[in-house]
Amino acid sequence: MTQQSMLPILYSFRRCPYAMRGRMGIYASGMQVILREIVLRAKPAHMLEHSPKGTVPVLLVPQEKEEEAAPRVIDESLDIMLWALEQRDPQGWLMPQEGSLKESLALIAHMDGDFKRHLDRYKYATRYEECDELIERSMALLALAPLADRLKHTPHLFGVLPSLADIALFPFVRQFANTDRVWFDQAAPSMVRNWLVHHESSDLFAAIFKKWPVWSDGDAITLFPDQLLASG
Repeated sequence: MTQQSMLPILYSFRRCPYAMRGRMGIYASGMQVILREIVLRAKPAHMLEHSPKGTVPVLLVPQEKEEEAAPRVIDESLDIMLWALEQRDPQGWLMPQEGSLKESLALIAHMDGDFKRHLDRYKYATRYEECDELIERSMALLALAPLADRLKHTPHLFGVLPSLADIALFPFVRQFANTDRVWFDQAAPSMVRNWLVHHESSDLFAAIFKKWPVWSDGDAITLFPDQLLASG
């Protein structure tokens, strides 16, 4: 078995906030995977075979002890982040300076529920019957309150340094902001805007938001990241 054949395979879509989560967790851990960039209208059969729900990201982790065993399938973005960071967490994302990992996960879960619900109905209003996108936009803005409250006191959600909650949530705040950036920059709390710009302009985001060729069966392997990070 070759070294590359033992690498996990990550099915991803560059612009999907959930896929961004997965890539950032893997990148920060210093691990390396085989990246398969897809288009959502033409999902690969191999991905659907292992994760029939058909959403990205999907991480297939080879079983080390049994060469013929089916890979472990991780197809929730936060679970991919946790899997990678549990292997290696050089930046301490799982150990926030203030609060705890449990509190971080609770905040993520809350925002994935309330805020994400209104975000979807604002950004994709035509998909929902009797949906008023401006009302949903206002509700999504109100749902940013837990982030604004924390960012009044520290530059990141759980202290001076970024941690899991910051990285897991900013792709969705970015999606909300970019639906109408002029309005967002006028309406959103300044501390949320500053926090978002910081993460948008980070080396981390630049590294995980490159353009990759769409994968087809038989293509050459694309490694992500293309160079392993130095130990630290």
